[in-house]
Amino acid sequence: MTLPAPRTGSARRRATGGSITDVAGIEVGHFTDARRPTGCTVVIAREGAVAGVDVRGSAPGTRETDLLAPTNLVERVHAILLAGGSAWGLDAASGVMRWLEEQGAGMVVGPARLPIVPAAVLFDLPLGDSSIRPDAAAGYQACEAASHKAPAEGNFGAGAGAVVGKVFGIGRAMKGGIGTASVTVGGITVGALIACNALGDVIDPDTAQVLAGARGKNGKGLADTRRALLRGEAPKPVLAGTNTTIGVIATDALITKVQATKLAQMAHDGLARSINPAHTMSDGDTLFALGTGAAGRTPGMMVLGTMAAEVTARAVVRAIRAAHGLHVGKLHLPAARDLL
Repeated sequence: MTLPAPRTGSARRRATGGSITDVAGIEVGHFTDARRPTGCTVVIAREGAVAGVDVRGSAPGTRETDLLAPTNLVERVHAILLAGGSAWGLDAASGVMRWLEEQGAGMVVGPARLPIVPAAVLFDLPLGDSSIRPDAAAGYQACEAASHKAPAEGNFGAGAGAVVGKVFGIGRAMKGGIGTASVTVGGITVGALIACNALGDVIDPDTAQVLAGARGKNGKGLADTRRALLRGEAPKPVLAGTNTTIGVIATDALITKVQATKLAQMAHDGLARSINPAHTMSDGDTLFALGTGAAGRTPGMMVLGTMAAEVTARAVVRAIRAAHGLHVGKLHLPAARDLL
């Protein structure tokens, strides 16, 4: 399996419509496992960021999400981990903690510094040897690769084994991936990084066109899952948690912990615009929100929430447009580019 070489730098940001790393104080790193399509992605805020989370899917795999509740004590986190490997992938967060500790980052707790690293995982176990999944070493390597440059999109990191459109069985599905986007309004930036492994189809919200998802019975065209279900085509039984779209929204605006939680909630509107169906019983859709406060001000939650939903939808579309098709054993997963 050959992975495309990512473009980097400002030219790449222009081509993709921005990146989460356009937010001051944010770094991103991928680890992509060469042995099978899986990996992890870390979003680092070395100086700490106010954080919130909203879990909409009914089958999530997460770590340290309870501490992000507005009524709970911890205000700031130092990284967010997104990983493949289902629940096993949560182990990669330990490697992120170790790396951050070595860098002197973390919450002061007496004589030590304790890095706070919430995490969420997606299910990519059907692709290759399921005993290979992100671990602590993978999380550490993702941190080693982190930078302020725009991250690679498509078949990288947590998006390496992502698959979309499994409503009628994985044999009719397509390749998902990871994508990023940002928007700036009045000097305030909001960015998103989304790993799309959705049960449903991915839609371009600007055109309502289905970009990728369940293919027709001949495997060549798109079925349009929404219309197929409404016509009465029966979905295939799906195990809970075998899908999931996960991601991080970050802003340089000055926000509170309560507002970070609200920002994560409003960002889910972007998933609903770009994925259909979204937030199903078999998805564990989870979005984190980070506020670095680097801008020193805020435009208010109406503007920030609108920006968050917008960049989330754009990042989902970017993930699908950047993905490359895969052959894993007898399974062929074409990408959106293959159907054009």
